[in-house]
Amino acid sequence: MNATLPGVTHHRAEVNGTRLHYAAAGTGGSPVLLVHGFPETWWTFHKLIPLLAASHRVFAVDLRGFGDSGNGPGEYDSGTSAEDLHLLIEQLDVGPVHLTGQDISGATVFRLAATHPQDVLSLTAIEMGLPGFGLEALADVTRGGTWYIGLLAAPGIPDMLLTGREREFLGEAAFRAMSATPGAVSDADIEEFARTYARPDGWRGAIGLYRSMLREGSEIKALAGTHALKVPVLAVGAGGGPFTANTMSQAAAATDVRSVSLDGVGHYAAMEAPTELATAILDFVGDVDAAGVRD
Repeated sequence: MNATLPGVTHHRAEVNGTRLHYAAAGTGGSPVLLVHGFPETWWTFHKLIPLLAASHRVFAVDLRGFGDSGNGPGEYDSGTSAEDLHLLIEQLDVGPVHLTGQDISGATVFRLAATHPQDVLSLTAIEMGLPGFGLEALADVTRGGTWYIGLLAAPGIPDMLLTGREREFLGEAAFRAMSATPGAVSDADIEEFARTYARPDGWRGAIGLYRSMLREGSEIKALAGTHALKVPVLAVGAGGGPFTANTMSQAAAATDVRSVSLDGVGHYAAMEAPTELATAILDFVGDVDAAGVRD
């Protein structure tokens, strides 16, 4: 059984040949859609959701292949995941949304904002890069890149090496290496993340997005030119410093990009600094909503 929170309800939606799990909270205000990265699920936002739900309707989705969403045979690239989100927004009849993505969901949320602009009021990028704009360098271990990207992208290797070791990988390698706030990612958090990655084919979503990242750089760069973002963008940097702001200033050059830096915080901003992150998001979406009313 998936973890939950007071005031949060859990739902399933059949879209695009898969079943997406999402959590929902809040009853009023403009909608916010939260999209996790790796090695995460919707649970990465569990501290952030109550802070946003006090004034907004909030939806936190498990991407296909992650968490409690479907992970059967099929495509798991960013284009497929972006279409999943478009159809989810359509099915829930909540668009346009304030779209918030982080980490490896970057290409997914960028594609959604670029190809379905009617779905998106604003885009918040948290610790997020994009293929074609330097993200691929994170796979280059000779230049300080992350070793597990190659592991996840190699056919057959994740299941062979990580099956039965999900908790050790998540707790001792991934979260510990990229978190700067002691205790922010608890043992209970690790157990919840590990529960879902330990499913049969539990790495399928991550495998798909990392393989996608390594081959789609030219496509994302072309998309940024032919479908220039028009919605306001908030770039939130933490452990990655100015990387997110630099990426979005290039990829969304045709629109207003606001940047916020969460100093002293590691990569997992939603768990390490939820209050500071909520303040940044609420200030940003509040300004976007107010501008829409004036227009």
